[in-house]
Amino acid sequence: MDEPLWTERYAPAIADLPQEETRERLRRAVDEPMNLVVQGPPGAGKTAAARALAREAHEDYDNDLVEINVADFFDRTKKEIREDPRFAQFLEGRSRMAKRDMINRVLKESASYAPVSGEFKTILLDNAEAIREDFQQALRRVMEQHHRTTQFVIATRQPSKLIAPIRSRCFPVPVRAPTHDEIEVVLAGILDAEAVEYDADGLEFIAGYADGDLRTAVLGAQTTAAQHDEVTMGAAYEVLDDVGHDDELSAALRAASEGDFSTARSTVDDLLDEGYDGEELLQELLRVARSDYSGETLARLHRLAGEADLDLTEGSDDKIHLTHLLSAWAAGHEQLRGRPEWSGGSPPGRCATGSRRCSQGAL
Repeated sequence: MDEPLWTERYAPAIADLPQEETRERLRRAVDEPMNLVVQGPPGAGKTAAARALAREAHEDYDNDLVEINVADFFDRTKKEIREDPRFAQFLEGRSRMAKRDMINRVLKESASYAPVSGEFKTILLDNAEAIREDFQQALRRVMEQHHRTTQFVIATRQPSKLIAPIRSRCFPVPVRAPTHDEIEVVLAGILDAEAVEYDADGLEFIAGYADGDLRTAVLGAQTTAAQHDEVTMGAAYEVLDDVGHDDELSAALRAASEGDFSTARSTVDDLLDEGYDGEELLQELLRVARSDYSGETLARLHRLAGEADLDLTEGSDDKIHLTHLLSAWAAGHEQLRGRPEWSGGSPPGRCATGSRRCSQGAL
């Protein structure tokens, strides 16, 4: 896809954001440097909301908004950080500096530079739940030192991961996942502007496919339009049905239920390595499971998922917690296989093929 992404071309202004509480809280930070924690689930529009704030707060938006994704630091080598054009000016001649010191220097220097326009600038720290506590302490000191000229906007899906001194210095801005209807309204507006034909079924399919993730919905609509010059049910299904990893997730659950825990774990590991985070992958597992299981079998998976979700929120290693989920899922099926009424074959709640539930198969 060579044309600009629609998520960028149709980036919302504050007035375009669907949630009144979010709009009101952002407007308070337009005229003065107020530190914010923008919090909400993946794809809800946290980054878009922060950019909307910066566009209204700064005459020179391109220079007075500094965006730093936490992955820019913690998932990169020292060389990659040093050669990033955004950070190179701060690290010139400092090749022997420890990575910790490099990160601290970039934060301090980014905050200390005078704004190009107006009286303050904005630093957006995205995916901030991944910042280690020792670096959060350094960030707290930078925030205190430059509070008059620098506004920090910390975007995170897990505000509980932030240390108390940072949370106490920031005004919370909750961003909930958009509803199905809200996603359809946004898609219709974009498609009208692009003069792309669409129908209600196409919008409904993409909104359902996105499952509350507006970014996924917009990109899904753009991909469909690029391949078919229209967004209809048939076109969207053809394009998006092959997107994602439904088959792999279904196979992982089936492998675990059949005692092949190694294959199930390997599949989850591979998907995490491809870019899923733990909570997203857990949601995808449950979505796929709703097509494959029913009754008590599905309820048991949801109970296990509830425990895993808490662990993912409080823990730091997604692989460990999702592996534990699969292990418990496999153990439950092992117990079922030992029941007298189960003489082998597919677990209760599944067809003999093991792929989809039967109308008579619910527990």
